[in-house]
Formats: sequence, structure tokens, C-alpha cells
Amino acid sequence: MFIMNSEVTHGQLIGILSQDSFHFDSPYWSDKNVTNLLDGENGFDGNETKLPTYWNTPFSKICLGMRIGQKINFIGIDKEANSLYSLISDGQYRATSLGRDTWKSLIGSQATLQTACSREGFNCGCSVEAASKARIGIVANNQQKCDTCDSKVGFGTGGYTDGNNTCGNVGPYTSGNGHKNFKAMGYILVQ
Repeated sequence: MFIMNSEVTHGQLIGILSQDSFHFDSPYWSDKNVTNLLDGENGFDGNETKLPTYWNTPFSKICLGMRIGQKINFIGIDKEANSLYSLISDGQYRATSLGRDTWKSLIGSQATLQTACSREGFNCGCSVEAASKARIGIVANNQQKCDTCDSKVGFGTGGYTDGNNTCGNVGPYTSGNGHKNFKAMGYILVQ
């Protein structure tokens, strides 16, 4: 996870998220421990980090970025909070209204999500515990019921279809753009 304070290219660093430490169930989302402090000084690289700004930086906007290969795509969320920690650490679902296409734009034209039920925002998931979930992102199902979602685009993800992809996009064959599994580096900036 990588979090900065300001616009897309400027800000206060909080962390960098890759495929290892920041799974949905990781204690990193609910604790106030620094991880790899020095890696936070390197910009948009591939080194995981979590900085004190995760719990001590108030903001009114969030910029989310995903890098696959050398390309980074960004989206923005207008959201006011005392810190990202205050939005995530308690595990409560907090909805956003960006829409499926905006979340998919983090991946690009190849992104996929199931076409029925969608939940997006912070700590989003479906009612079945093993279903897709995300600390920040969107999950979707191929049925109108939001119980067994198997597709997701997000940061700090978990659940099926691929519980090991913790940042990126996963969708089964029943998804709108077919079966995909994109693993990404995640960057989170705040202003």
C-alpha cells in the first residue's frame, strides 16, 4: 500500500501494497505499526510499506492507483475522514458510488466483474464469509443476491475466486469480460 497526501502526483506517503502482506485479513489494516519505513521514500516502486500517515493524516480526497507492468491507472474518491485507518480498521462497510466502470479503469480495458450485484467502498464484501471482499474496492456477483460474490477489483482483497490476489482484479468465467486474474501494485494517496 502506498498512500500520499495531496493530488495524484504530490502527497504524504502512507504505504505501498503488493501481493504479500496486505491481504484482507491482515492485521496491518487494523494496527498502528509502521512497516518498512525507509521504503516509503522511494515513490512509485514495488516495495511494500506502511507509514504513520495511515492513522494520523486527515483528508477529503483519496487517489487510488494500480500498476500492472509499467502502466499505472488512477481514480479519485471524494471522501472526508480523520485518516484511512478510521475508515478501515473497524471493519465496517462504508459505501462509495463510483460505479463499476470507474473501478475497472484501475486495470484497463481487460478488467472484468460479474454483472449482477455490486458492493463498493471500504470493507466491502458479500454475506458469505468466503466470498470476494476488499478493504477498498468493489465486489460483484453473477446473481442479484449479494451473498456469493466471486469477482473483485480492489486493494486488500481476499476470498474466492483467488484469495492470494490481494491487489488487482479477479473474475471467473461468468464475469462480463471473461475469466481474468490481474495482480497489481497498489498506490493510495490522500489530500
